[in-house]
Amino acid sequence: MNVAADQYAVMGNPIGHSKSPAIHAMFAKQTGEKLRYEALLVPTEEFSEAVEQFYSNKGLGLNITVPFKQDAWNKAERMTDRARRAGAVNTLWKDETGALWGDTTDGVGLVRDITVNHKVDIEGRRVLVLGAGGAVRGVLESILEKNPSAVVVANRTVSRAEELVKLFGELGNISACGFSEAEGPFDLIINGTSASLQGECPPLPQTAINQQTTVYDMMYGVEETVFNRWARERGAQTVIDGLGMLVEQAAESFSIWRNKRPETAQVIAKFRGE
Repeated sequence: MNVAADQYAVMGNPIGHSKSPAIHAMFAKQTGEKLRYEALLVPTEEFSEAVEQFYSNKGLGLNITVPFKQDAWNKAERMTDRARRAGAVNTLWKDETGALWGDTTDGVGLVRDITVNHKVDIEGRRVLVLGAGGAVRGVLESILEKNPSAVVVANRTVSRAEELVKLFGELGNISACGFSEAEGPFDLIINGTSASLQGECPPLPQTAINQQTTVYDMMYGVEETVFNRWARERGAQTVIDGLGMLVEQAAESFSIWRNKRPETAQVIAKFRGE
């Protein structure tokens, strides 16, 4: 007798570019888990209804991407502390009582990629984080948990960076400034702006980057990102894009749903080779 595969999906708009179905198919094959994972295009005004319909059709877990992460935060009945502080949810599931839980796995994905895959220490290091939007808010707690000596959040609008300092200040040494005030050198620079998509880079001082600086762009693409190329031209020897973060945050979601942590190295290598 054929047992029906457990149903999972990612919801977003747009969604056609999503690598999540391929990533989770590889995780399922690797771990022997019987599941089906699809990408669902959801009209922007119909997110809540789409979630309810998914679960009424015996769906078990959802990933949420742009532009619905805040809607998912509002929809969740219970959530992890890291999701509550991030103000965004990218992973949904129901517990045995039927309550809808929310979590964010982006920060764990980022930190695992930096520290495990690339063997770059965060503890005791001076970290510059660029941007103050949802992408940065979603990862700051995980960065601060690694005990850097200092985290500086730089943003074009300084008041938005200062809001994040208030929100995360109790977790570690964190401060805010404008891009041009981010005096270095820094051990690690993480770009959480959309600069690479727009083909422009934040106006950082020349001192921010030296040969020892590791530069991480949360964006990724077939070509080297604009930000990473810019950093390399300014002397950075180690530049990393966000492909590994994408796979690692998916692995964290998978382990929440299935209680098994898949190996990520071969999955990252496959997408890197495409």
